[in-house]
Amino acid sequence: MLKPEESLVLIIDIQEKLVKACAHTESIVKKSSILGEAAKILSIPVVVTEQYPQGLGDTAEPLKEALGNSVHYIEKTNFSALREEGFSEKLTSFNKKQILLCGIETHICVYQTCAELIEAGYEVYVIKDAVSSRNEYEYSTGLELMKSDGAKLTCVETVLFEWLGSSKHPDFKEVQKLIK
Repeated sequence: MLKPEESLVLIIDIQEKLVKACAHTESIVKKSSILGEAAKILSIPVVVTEQYPQGLGDTAEPLKEALGNSVHYIEKTNFSALREEGFSEKLTSFNKKQILLCGIETHICVYQTCAELIEAGYEVYVIKDAVSSRNEYEYSTGLELMKSDGAKLTCVETVLFEWLGSSKHPDFKEVQKLIK
């Protein structure tokens, strides 16, 4: 089960030009925003990567707005975020073992980052309704690869309620509002 004190949200490359090219674009921005807002409420760190932002644009504006100022942005050119200089050290500095992964594209940057996170000893949770690729086949292939590597596949609502654990959690009503 997910524990807020052990969790970190890693959002991979949900950028303007990539969002426009992918399937489920409205859903991925909305679901990632909900995840990011819940993380903010529960004081869970969020790291956002941007693949070559000069060419692919910044993080999609609705997501950027939902995340606010408490996130850590990292530019990258490697497909796996862990291959980016300084990224592993940044991740280690949070001292979290559960990494919740969402983003674009499921079969490339999300998959490669997932594989290397697992190899590095992290528990990886891939948020199925907050990842996307240009087409369904690539999306499905990415999910299959990550699952076969040992990632746990989940969805935003499951994550939120695992974090809360009970309707008596002090932030229950505020988090619940995000999905109503």
